[in-house]
Amino acid sequence: MQAPMIDSREFRQALGQFPTGVTIITCKTEAGESVGMTASSFNSVSLEPPLVLWSIAKSAWSLAAFSQSQHFAIHVLAAHQQDLSNQFARQGADKFHGIKLQEGLGGAPLLPDYCARFQCQMLHQYDGGDHLILVGRVLDFCSKPQAPLVFHSGRYARLEEVVPA
Repeated sequence: MQAPMIDSREFRQALGQFPTGVTIITCKTEAGESVGMTASSFNSVSLEPPLVLWSIAKSAWSLAAFSQSQHFAIHVLAAHQQDLSNQFARQGADKFHGIKLQEGLGGAPLLPDYCARFQCQMLHQYDGGDHLILVGRVLDFCSKPQAPLVFHSGRYARLEEVVPA
């Protein structure tokens, strides 16, 4: 049975109905350069062992840096960090300009502000069509009680209310 033709624009719009958090992923190149990008493809995989994943477009300028790095850091952004998200989404600019970085495990650059931060060791890489799926083992994490930055239907959104469990 042949799969039906799917319009990629309509498919993307349908996927946009699923709200996601916004992250900045960082790593260091073998030459010691800090690399970072905005991504909304972050997800948990396992609690034991602690594993997370994210994906990067195979056309991304930073693909080589992330696929060759042994460590990366995932920063879940807070609601007030939309400008920072945009800064790391742009290509060609000095994304780290004006940011006081810390050095994390494996040299991964750490941003000072976040809702949650996960320092990871690269564990697996999988082909995902036009993306590469990266799975990391979480070596360290921390979180702060802040409202997260949310992305929905192609734009930033805010949570109206957090429903108690």
